[in-house]
Amino acid sequence: MSAPAIELRNITKRFGQIVANKNVSLVVDRGEILSILGENGSGKTTLMNMISGIYFPDSGHIFIDGEEVVIKSPRDAYRYKIGMIHQHFKLVDVFSAAENIILGLSGEKYDLKNSAAMVRKISEQYGFDIDPNKKIYEMSVSEKQTVEIIKVLYRGADILILDEPTAVLTPQETEKLFAVLRRMKEDGKSIIIITHKLHEVMSISDKVAVLRKGEYIGTVVTSETTESELTEMMVGRKVSLNIDREDPKDPHERLIVRGLDCVSKDGVRVLDDVSFTAYSGEILGIAGIAGSGQRELLEAIAGLQEVKTGEILYNDPKTGKQENLRDKTPLQIRELGVRLSFIPEDRLGMGLVANMDIIDNMMLRSYRKGKSVFLKRKQPRELAEEVIKALEVNTPSATTPVRRLSGGNVQKVLVGREIAAHPTVLMAAYPVRGLDINSSYMIYNLLNEQKKKGVAVIFVGEDLDVLMELCDRILVIGSGRITGIVDGKTAQKEELGLLMTKGTKMEEEESQDANER
Repeated sequence: MSAPAIELRNITKRFGQIVANKNVSLVVDRGEILSILGENGSGKTTLMNMISGIYFPDSGHIFIDGEEVVIKSPRDAYRYKIGMIHQHFKLVDVFSAAENIILGLSGEKYDLKNSAAMVRKISEQYGFDIDPNKKIYEMSVSEKQTVEIIKVLYRGADILILDEPTAVLTPQETEKLFAVLRRMKEDGKSIIIITHKLHEVMSISDKVAVLRKGEYIGTVVTSETTESELTEMMVGRKVSLNIDREDPKDPHERLIVRGLDCVSKDGVRVLDDVSFTAYSGEILGIAGIAGSGQRELLEAIAGLQEVKTGEILYNDPKTGKQENLRDKTPLQIRELGVRLSFIPEDRLGMGLVANMDIIDNMMLRSYRKGKSVFLKRKQPRELAEEVIKALEVNTPSATTPVRRLSGGNVQKVLVGREIAAHPTVLMAAYPVRGLDINSSYMIYNLLNEQKKKGVAVIFVGEDLDVLMELCDRILVIGSGRITGIVDGKTAQKEELGLLMTKGTKMEEEESQDANER
């Protein structure tokens, strides 16, 4: 029996007093796809960074094909044919694909012709579709990822590590990637994937290794397990993976957006004639490739993004009064009596103040007038402690500065504060990003509770399966334009994926027409 492609024995890594990995041992065989699964902060990426030479273990041993090796740098990792494709790409935008692929290699700096030919050969072998001479800034996200994968293959890697490779891909792009990975597996490559999407784990991997709080829990054969069993391994207890979606009751037009145009500080149009209506008692999902205008749309509604043209109308069904929120600051919106809560993507920039403790962050929403909606009900300390308990915030106390909390716990504090304000409109941008599965489903249930109370919930998500299960309608945005609004109950991933790329294709066609003119 041949030795494993890679074997880790008792790997431990500390950062000060924090133990990121503790005595982790696992095995990856040749021609195998292994998924590394675990909650946020479980040590997945740290472990892979030690294999790829970014970190060096404090103790433990790494074996390649049965022989112990020492990996102190990415160059060492390449020498042992290990390549890592990081979640955030490391490419030079003004260089071509071929230039990026050979960047840093000695003796090949100017041999672009041979390099381009080699890139084409690798592409044909595994089914990639890439132009070696295309500039990075002209590429889609999936094309940039392809360049990163070809870069490690060009350097001879036969052990590949991919960190959250589908986080920014459409369903169609994900399927193409998985087809490529299966071809690599057939070619004898060993592939390790870090991911949090259980349905993708079940689809692509042969085995699954689970980490919990930096420790190795075990490895299971994918075909012999279930999503529920994997979740229990990750969390340490049974977790319900069901989202109960009730039909909206007595929906009314709550927020009407008409012809919204926004331009960035650089003069780039980020929202183009956006129009939709959000109803009370429903969850309106927003799907799109990262950077398609989701952030700017929510910030425009919240009074944080300048609007060039268009209207943002808020209806109060009880009084029949309508207010135009365009060009209003967040404070002015509150002074109109509009209870709008916003959970932004930037938690510590626009959401919470890092150096303030949890109690003080609870008071931020209306300190200017000294009459917060929650101060009338209870003291901010009591509210902070209630949020900590209800959302299982891991913190020493309510007086702990927010900057000392993990990203997931910061998110819980932010979500709790905004819901505590009893909103009539609740906007949430990626509210479960960085949360473990148990906490994620807790947030989904909280959003459903707001919906039942008649709140108009606008939910920006990146997991299409969750969007289809949670949302009543799904608005799809591409390149700042709405490309479709579909029923959450009948939506298909393939349909959403096509709509997500529609805006980009329209933009390319318009650019081509302009060039021809």
